[in-house]
Amino acid sequence: MTIPSYPLLYQLNARIRQYELSRAAISPPPLNDWPDSEWDRLAELGFDWVWLLGVWETGKAGQHVSRTQSGWQKSFKATCLPDLSETDICGSCFAITRYQVADRLGGNKALQHLRHKLNERGLRLMLDFVPNHTALDHPWMQTHPEFYINGTREDLQRNPQNYVALVSNSSGKDQRIFAYGRDPYFDGWPDTLQLDYSNPAVQQAMQVELLNIAKLCDGVRCDMAMLLLPQIFERTWQRSITSFWPATIQAVRKQFPGFLFLAEVYWDLEWALQQQGFDYTYDKRLYDRLLSQAPKPVHDHLTADITYQRKLTRFLENHDEQRAATVFPPTVHEAAAMINYLAPGMRFFQAGQLEGKRVHIPMHLCRSPDEPTDSRLSHFYQQLLQILKNPVLRQGNWVLLECLPAQKENGTWNNFIAYHWQGESSDSLLIIVNYAPHPGQCLLEFADLQPGESTKSWHDLMNLSESLPVRIENITQLFVDLPAWGYHILEK
Repeated sequence: MTIPSYPLLYQLNARIRQYELSRAAISPPPLNDWPDSEWDRLAELGFDWVWLLGVWETGKAGQHVSRTQSGWQKSFKATCLPDLSETDICGSCFAITRYQVADRLGGNKALQHLRHKLNERGLRLMLDFVPNHTALDHPWMQTHPEFYINGTREDLQRNPQNYVALVSNSSGKDQRIFAYGRDPYFDGWPDTLQLDYSNPAVQQAMQVELLNIAKLCDGVRCDMAMLLLPQIFERTWQRSITSFWPATIQAVRKQFPGFLFLAEVYWDLEWALQQQGFDYTYDKRLYDRLLSQAPKPVHDHLTADITYQRKLTRFLENHDEQRAATVFPPTVHEAAAMINYLAPGMRFFQAGQLEGKRVHIPMHLCRSPDEPTDSRLSHFYQQLLQILKNPVLRQGNWVLLECLPAQKENGTWNNFIAYHWQGESSDSLLIIVNYAPHPGQCLLEFADLQPGESTKSWHDLMNLSESLPVRIENITQLFVDLPAWGYHILEK
């Protein structure tokens, strides 16, 4: 299978999807019994990757924490399930006890069968790797308590939000203080234990875990990957570590050439992780700027070097963020999607996004509410995905165009974002977005126009009834007039 430079990724929560499928079945179907139409649809829509979230075993300890944190349960009811029951709370997907596919999903054999189905359709399988921490009841807590950050009674008394006392052997007599997994800016995650990467044995053991995962899939999404950067780990735990990612990525690729690594990363550390070997890194910065509806910061972000941008993963929602249909008003949503998904990089969509779902499902739950489809957004995404099949957008050359004032004392040109995509042949796409709540006009610098070329040689792939004509001003410029949040996708 050949994966394009700018692939499409679809995130699907396995536990939620199994619940949805179980309503039409006698019992919850294992992964290998999910209908082929599930994967046929994704292949037909043009996706290259399926990130199947939440397949690994989680334990009773994590489930207990999720069910007894009163603040969490209030949040679950308020934002997601008013009729919440205890059985709906199955524990966080990221409090992992073992990298073994959960029995309820059919175990490793069911996953292997599913992977074969995906690969037959040109789809690749991505799974989770959570390197920073494990579940409270991971076997290592009993067999290798030294694998974790150990604390003192004083640590527990001073920072009970970051430490816990647990019995660490089968005799029930060896109680130790362990640190919760966390990042340096927030309290610990009380359903996890923090691995100690200053211990070389931990790095070796986690590399083995990742090599075993690589036997079951084609790539991994690495949770909070930046927490393992030496400077971040030392800031959090005051312990020096050697870099984990470069040697580990190299070891995996030695056995599994072409294996893909996607990093969840924040704090402007995307480039650092790309340099450590990651194929793609989250682009949270673009998401935040689109959300703020400020066009200049969006434009400035897109001026970065293409060697950096081509490895960014662009999204408008994921399991950590609110639904795009909730935080972006409809017209803003469409304009943001134009900018986001027609930029270079991996294009990341979450299950439910294409239907305009609005309810954010916490990772602790294994049931979702019924929601109607938003017909407008559904139609929009169908059109967008059809356009994203274009080879120019998968393998072509991308340039951010310069926007200029169209008339004196008309500052609306500052609100435009415009791209030009060029294929190996004469294939060409021009994307123009007025990312503002009012109409705007601009001139685009566009040096590839040929003398004598007319507007008749361009057509708008989105067929917008509100879009105004594009006029060639001279050989090197286009005049564009667009309504609030308006856009063109023009093809020669």
